[in-house]
Amino acid sequence: MGEASEPAPRILALWCPDWPVVAAPSAGNAGSALAAYGARAGLEVRLFLPDSTPQPFMKEARRLGAQVTLVPGSIADAGRVMRETLGPAGPDRWFDMSTLREPFRVEGKKTLGYEIAEQLGWVLPDVIIYPTGGGTGLIGMWKAFDEMEALGWIDAARPRMVAVQASGCAPIVKAFEAGRETAEAWPDPVTAASGLRVPGSLGDFLILRALRDSGGSAVAVEDGEMIEAARLLGSREGIDACPEGGACVAALQRLRAAGRVDREETIVVFNTGTGLKYMT
Repeated sequence: MGEASEPAPRILALWCPDWPVVAAPSAGNAGSALAAYGARAGLEVRLFLPDSTPQPFMKEARRLGAQVTLVPGSIADAGRVMRETLGPAGPDRWFDMSTLREPFRVEGKKTLGYEIAEQLGWVLPDVIIYPTGGGTGLIGMWKAFDEMEALGWIDAARPRMVAVQASGCAPIVKAFEAGRETAEAWPDPVTAASGLRVPGSLGDFLILRALRDSGGSAVAVEDGEMIEAARLLGSREGIDACPEGGACVAALQRLRAAGRVDREETIVVFNTGTGLKYMT
């Protein structure tokens, strides 16, 4: 018998040793992920979720030990209530893990770009279609492509980036079509896709810049379209997609019908979760 192994390090403690609490507003998956990592690191996790969040997300976060507060309205309302409830963030109080209010999530999300490049033999696709709420995935991939070019792993060619939103909450689409550099908050966000029910993003200018610099676009789809497209993905590919993934398939259908993508192009379509969490 060998010596007993050392206990695994508490990874979050490497960067927030003085924060007894980490907190975030969430539409679902990000909150569950924070709950899981917080449990592993021995940190108290406080989540503030819109009260319209599907029950499986709430139950998952609570099973992972997070304290969940339900807030009427959108994720923006949840963020406001979080800050009103917890007061000013600080080393002896709590750490704000809201999207783009911390430096770490983009660094994690950029691995999406590295994985795409590696799986495609270091040749990037022609088009990437991504469901866009807070937009860190799209921002992270765009950062990764610049890093890989600097490393000499890829050339200067870039995919056309496509941000997909719901018709009932499409601030990026509206700003893109209007030629604006920033997006106004969507006044009454309504969609079945929790991850797309984000009325505004701190990184709106970065998202819009990536779309334009890549020659890409922004597409809004109806809820009925995304739900039907998710069913199509399941029946054709055996992938039980979340509505956000269905939205990307629906956006691809729209782009194809408009002649804005070609059958011969390499297209990456993202599904960011399981449809199981939306079953009631």
